[in-house]
Amino acid sequence: MTPASTSLDNVAAPSSSAPGASAAKKLPRKLRRMLSLDDFEHAARRFLPKPIFAYVSGGCETNRSLRANRSAFEDYAWVPRVLVDTAARTLATALFGHRYAAPFGIAPMGISALSAYRGDLVQAQAAAATNVPMILSGTSLIPMEEVARANPAAWFQAYVPGEPDRILKLLDRVERAGFGTLVVTVDTPVSGNRENNIRAGFSTPLRPSLRLALDGITHPGWLFKTALRTLVRHGMPHFENSQASRGAPILSSSVMRDFGARDHLNWEHLALIRKRWKGHLVVKGILDPRDALLAREQGADGIILSNHGGRQLDGAVTPMRMLPKVVEALGDRDYPVMIDSGFRRGNDVLLALALGAKFVFVGRPFNYAGAVAGEPGVRHAIGILASEIMRNMALIGARSPAGVSRDSVRAVQELAH
Repeated sequence: MTPASTSLDNVAAPSSSAPGASAAKKLPRKLRRMLSLDDFEHAARRFLPKPIFAYVSGGCETNRSLRANRSAFEDYAWVPRVLVDTAARTLATALFGHRYAAPFGIAPMGISALSAYRGDLVQAQAAAATNVPMILSGTSLIPMEEVARANPAAWFQAYVPGEPDRILKLLDRVERAGFGTLVVTVDTPVSGNRENNIRAGFSTPLRPSLRLALDGITHPGWLFKTALRTLVRHGMPHFENSQASRGAPILSSSVMRDFGARDHLNWEHLALIRKRWKGHLVVKGILDPRDALLAREQGADGIILSNHGGRQLDGAVTPMRMLPKVVEALGDRDYPVMIDSGFRRGNDVLLALALGAKFVFVGRPFNYAGAVAGEPGVRHAIGILASEIMRNMALIGARSPAGVSRDSVRAVQELAH
């Protein structure tokens, strides 16, 4: 097993009991006000032009699943144990032969380099510095090869096209880039109805308009620190990693993105991928226990329960509410069931671990952190989440993420009877 290169066990974030802690004093001034992941969202709302913030923050149609992802955590309450010696507790978590510094990582987020300068690199470098996994999105704007050089341990997430020859060419490129873990997202046969994007003036590619120009001008911090800085130093961003070759530019009046025939995808395509891909294979976007069983039968090394952050099917069940059913169906405590969608607090992460998840991935907050403060912002966000987990492990009487027990939680509905 690969040893952890760094540890978050002694991470210090601002605390009401020690507001003047030396670690907090070393933070840049703008980060000292960031006490939770939600604080980054509030700051990003002010910093980003409305169309870009709407793209990152929004769900689809009525946002029903987006809201449910947060409310699902209210289904459970802790029953803590007391007088447990937790002085030597640790966040270290083993996954795929690697000992990570914490039981969470950075979920794949498309177009991160539009909200934060070199956003994908910022996330990758922060993840490497703190020894947590980062998953590069297939709809990213920085070539996968450059991200892999910055963080050789990063994972790659693919929206595979429906044509077998195009799938194999993409896998060839991912392998040459040096990625060892491939995440195949399976909940996007078509794009969700994100009408909030249309209302806010966002599209992919972005279409030049007076409204878009005014949004940029009225947000000078983003305009100069992200948009113009990118154009001057790196030229017009393109969708770099959706296929084996470069895709459409992020800004165009006429170019259309090529998504491939994704509505053709089926389990035979996953079998083809498993046969070709020699590294770790993860299937992301599963909610039904039957699909979890099929993914394992097809040779997936792990799964990520996800409703795409509420961005695909409005009304899709939240992963947290399906987690116990999936874990029970699989019946193998060692099989890596991972989860994302709606995680904002260390408490959320611990609840998922208690219900059987092996790992949690968090998305939007790290995007906001990168937009507001670059790599230091992402590292600080990682530290905040780690400190919350470390603190609450002591409060529930757990010494490690693996030691968080199902016996420590009760369904609120059960307590009411």
